[in-house]
Amino acid sequence: MHTTATENGTITEETTYQLTGADRCDSCGAQAYVRVEMESGSELFFCSHHGKKFHDKLSPLAKSWLDESARLLEK
Repeated sequence: MHTTATENGTITEETTYQLTGADRCDSCGAQAYVRVEMESGSELFFCSHHGKKFHDKLSPLAKSWLDESARLLEK
């Protein structure tokens, strides 16, 4: 999320997402909402379901874990 001040002084907050509709789950091919960067340098992409399923096993091996699954609840 980043904050922007407009010319009239109001402040707005925008959420900037890194994953797009082109990013697909490595397990099932659905849209990816989770990106895991492994210590080895490789990246894994998961849908929300598979991200939750593999979180406990992969998080000790992950360099970073980006989870944008909250986007599913936005209107």
